[in-house]
Amino acid sequence: MASPESAAPPSPMPVFDAVHGFHRTAALKGALALDLFSLIAAGATTVEDLAARCEASPRGVRILADYLTVVGFLAKQDGHYRLSPVAAAFLDRKAPTYIGSIADFLAAPEEIKLYDDLAATVRRGGTIAPDDGNLAAENPVWEKFARAMAPMMALPATLLAELIDRGGTPIGKVLDIAAGHGLFGLAVARRHPKAVIHALDWPKVLDVARENAGHAGLSGRFVAMPGSAFAVEFGEGYDLALLANFLHHFDPLTCESLLRKLHRSLAPGGRVAALEFIPDEDRVSPAMPAMFALIMLATTPQGDAYTFAEYEPMFRAAGFSRVTLHPLPPTEQRAIIAEK
Repeated sequence: MASPESAAPPSPMPVFDAVHGFHRTAALKGALALDLFSLIAAGATTVEDLAARCEASPRGVRILADYLTVVGFLAKQDGHYRLSPVAAAFLDRKAPTYIGSIADFLAAPEEIKLYDDLAATVRRGGTIAPDDGNLAAENPVWEKFARAMAPMMALPATLLAELIDRGGTPIGKVLDIAAGHGLFGLAVARRHPKAVIHALDWPKVLDVARENAGHAGLSGRFVAMPGSAFAVEFGEGYDLALLANFLHHFDPLTCESLLRKLHRSLAPGGRVAALEFIPDEDRVSPAMPAMFALIMLATTPQGDAYTFAEYEPMFRAAGFSRVTLHPLPPTEQRAIIAEK
């Protein structure tokens, strides 16, 4: 066992990596804009071929491709580049699991700007952006979200629909709160031939969901409900309410008030299924759900990554019983199922 005196001194590299973190964001966005990963997958593996196909400077392509090799998205041998397994799965546009579009939302200029003065955000305890940041009424960022994030949400939507099915209860009327791209409601509709999805979101966001319903051949079972979840009257008789990635935007009392409204809208025996980034009770694991809290700090007035110990009382105070937590591997998200 090494003595404290012989232990290696700490390296400053983690500090440099953190300060230079935006370089990785810029490199990935640039490569996606140039379609570099798809070109390599299609057989353009040298600087010269890549530069010709993406109409870029050979010097620029070399430096970018070498950087992407260093950070692990590419491999290089004898002047030829190839995709890493991660890049092949998620960054080649022809891959069925392509998610490169998420950069259009997560790394959009208006999103990055929300982190410009994080010290001021911490002092305030919430976003310093005007009009409640991303929660401003009809914020155009949510239309961008609906288009950019759909590929990443396809798997969680399928997994959540499968989890809901485990109850074996036929589903008819479904309320999809903050439907966004609509994939969560559409995944339920695919499994339940009598399900009609009532999708609630801002009007321009619902245009995206409507398009996806058309592509899925489900336009006849898609009902648009434009407006705010806190203002629109839901109606009654829903067998299922979907709350995918919504509650984390608000403080606990606001979440509870929405859950009370949902409880009233459900038919007897109806269920609500919420999908969330839920950290363990220590709030520092797993890594991705734990770090998600920082996004809520920067982009919302009072949102957070709540633990299940915090979510369960919200649901029970709203009148729900049998509130259960479910992992959805291989995703980093967890689902809460609650019954009326």
